[in-house]
Amino acid sequence: MKTFPWEERPAGCTDVMWRSSKNPVIGRYHTKNSNSIFNSAVVPFGDGYAGVFRCDNKAVQMNIFVGFSKDGENWDIADEPIHFEPGNTPMIESEYKYDPRVTWIDDRYWITWCNGYNGPTIGIGYTFDFKTFHQCENAFLPFNRNGVLFPQKFNGRFAMMSRPSDNGHTPFGDIFLSYSPDMKYWGEHRCLMKVAPFTDSAWQCTKIGAGSVPFLTDEGWLMFYHGVINTCRGYRYSMGAAILDKENPEKVLYRTKPYLLAPATDYELTGDVPCVVFPCAAITEGDKVAVYYGAADTCVCMAFGRISEILEFVKNNSL
Repeated sequence: MKTFPWEERPAGCTDVMWRSSKNPVIGRYHTKNSNSIFNSAVVPFGDGYAGVFRCDNKAVQMNIFVGFSKDGENWDIADEPIHFEPGNTPMIESEYKYDPRVTWIDDRYWITWCNGYNGPTIGIGYTFDFKTFHQCENAFLPFNRNGVLFPQKFNGRFAMMSRPSDNGHTPFGDIFLSYSPDMKYWGEHRCLMKVAPFTDSAWQCTKIGAGSVPFLTDEGWLMFYHGVINTCRGYRYSMGAAILDKENPEKVLYRTKPYLLAPATDYELTGDVPCVVFPCAAITEGDKVAVYYGAADTCVCMAFGRISEILEFVKNNSL
């Protein structure tokens, strides 16, 4: 039986989500060539879990690597990056790959990432077994980041969130939703969520981006996202959550005004990029959720929560 990674809320903690006592669960030097491992995706697979990990090597080349775990906490990550074969296109050029997400749709695991093709855009690939990987057409023109697929189709169409951006450390960004009939051609782009006014919720006033693959609850799709404020020290990334309509994902029902998790520990405040909490994956078991997030662009960490409590918090503290 699959072991779900979980810790109960620590004594005296009143927060709706809490950190793993084992953080960082994956350190920056977890593989022999890594400078840092962070902003990575995890899904249930077989009798354990599979993951696609962002590993920057000691030349700070950005790429994605496959990994496996029995318990979701102790990981065996490959030393060499994923090799892709052509999927729905012979054009699989890539200058870099980073910040992957993974979800199961229909009959395979789909992977999205920030792909380097004359600037950052959204790369798409798939695998059936986490052994052989296929790369597809990029979803959009540069520049774009944070491509996150919904795990089901809507009216026969795939749906993906993304954040149109620029070629650098983007000082702006809203979440858009796009559709595709075939995971090759994308259109019907809709603005889903915009940054919050500074006076209403400053932690998400500069830019926002989809984080974990949404999962369905009684209240709607629950999605963890990151929000950014530009401070005198630089960008500060925190985590919030939104509830989207079950049938129409373009409709945001609720969205957190306070953050759920913000940089506070040493491993979140100190690293290659300080002050970063960046969610990329969420796995569930019953009322439990475990969120994997990148900390300070250096390591992988986990936070836990009760789904019912998070839903109530989002509804009662919505913008």
